[in-house]
Amino acid sequence: MKTYDVLIIGGGVSGTALLYQLSRFTDLQAIGLLEKYPQVAAVNSKSCNNSQTIHQGDIETNYTLEKARVTKRTACMIVNYATKLPAEERDNIISKYPKMVLGVGKTECDSLRERFKTFKELYPNLKELGREGIAEIEPKIVEGRPESEEIYALGATDEYTACNYHTLSESFIKNAKKFSETKNQTCDVMLATPVTKIEKVGDIFQVHTENAGVMEAKYIVVAAGGHSLLFAHQMGYGKDFACLPMAGSYYFTPQLLQGKVYTVQNPNLPFAAVHGDPDVSVPGKTRFGPTALVLPVLERHNLKTFLDFWKVFSLSSGVMKALWKLLKVSDIRRYIFRNFMYEVPFLRERLFLKEIKKIIPTLEVKDITFARGFGGIRPQVIDKKQQKLMMGEAKINPGTGIVFNMTPSPGGTSCLGNAEKDMYLIANFLNCNIDKQAFEEELLSGEVELREIDRPSENSLAEV
Repeated sequence: MKTYDVLIIGGGVSGTALLYQLSRFTDLQAIGLLEKYPQVAAVNSKSCNNSQTIHQGDIETNYTLEKARVTKRTACMIVNYATKLPAEERDNIISKYPKMVLGVGKTECDSLRERFKTFKELYPNLKELGREGIAEIEPKIVEGRPESEEIYALGATDEYTACNYHTLSESFIKNAKKFSETKNQTCDVMLATPVTKIEKVGDIFQVHTENAGVMEAKYIVVAAGGHSLLFAHQMGYGKDFACLPMAGSYYFTPQLLQGKVYTVQNPNLPFAAVHGDPDVSVPGKTRFGPTALVLPVLERHNLKTFLDFWKVFSLSSGVMKALWKLLKVSDIRRYIFRNFMYEVPFLRERLFLKEIKKIIPTLEVKDITFARGFGGIRPQVIDKKQQKLMMGEAKINPGTGIVFNMTPSPGGTSCLGNAEKDMYLIANFLNCNIDKQAFEEELLSGEVELREIDRPSENSLAEV
């Protein structure tokens, strides 16, 4: 059996980001990545299955200041990585669009004004926009809107705001292989290689695959969306967690927006507010969404993962109590029912029109087309002990040389930040070295260099 220092299971943007960091910044001798599909980024990192946003935390009103600070750091890492690439490759990965969060009505506008007071120091490029300022950037927002309706926005116009996470994943693979060649390091990427079982034999992990036999590794990182929890359960870890897969759908209109326009989050809803974006893979269109719907599969458009869902949903009193707590909130009940109706043909375009007229008042139903085949799955984690839905990334680290990562939104934005945490965990466990100077220069320097206060300590990076 071939033995690796580290094996990564999952070739999405999180797994490929870790492969790149281990190849570029550590002295490990043998690393490998296993992906069950014939190409990387084939599930949630595929460009049509996510919002394509580089989440900075400035226009996402459900982010606290602390979460925004951490998210901004990881977002800047993506920009720093991509802007050091040749221009043609960079432009195939990240794009500059104006962005704003739009408040409609006195309550939302006042909340944004208060938010600006708190967040303006962290985001010096963020500007207050009244009706005229909004119209200058996004004229369709103001066109046809009653003068009596108050609008106000916070926005920025000269930043990288969109990312094709599929091409980013391919770039990570390309550069991981390039750096491994210069270091005489083994860096294997094994596509179309599904993993069936992971087991620990002494101090070594054995990874069983469908078509490539058994491989060994001193350390394992599972970065396979909802399937990460499935592998954890199979090994007896993470039994206090269940997975609630949230599916998102989108709608296309003609190109009505110049950039990204987010709306103010309802504090009673734990899911993303509707937004409009240019689509990086479909020129000439504006994509609106997402809607949100619980689907009993771990991968969108893959019914074969139906049975896997029931294994990780782990129906129990803790799960039922967590769901009951959500359903007790009237806003959430209405939201769930409304989003179910968004999946009904003919009705969905008419119902969703009411949502996005908040952004584009002059929209008509004939302008809206359901984006068939677009939208992925967010593997939201339920903590059965605390009986609540966990938002953001989840990591199971039993301290035995294996880590299981689940990264719903903003998982794409956080790919390099999550990889950094895992790199430190691996270094501490295997006693390998990290080239911290090169890491700082390549991912945390340049135009978007962060102040010292915005950087987490080395100790916090190793904590889980």
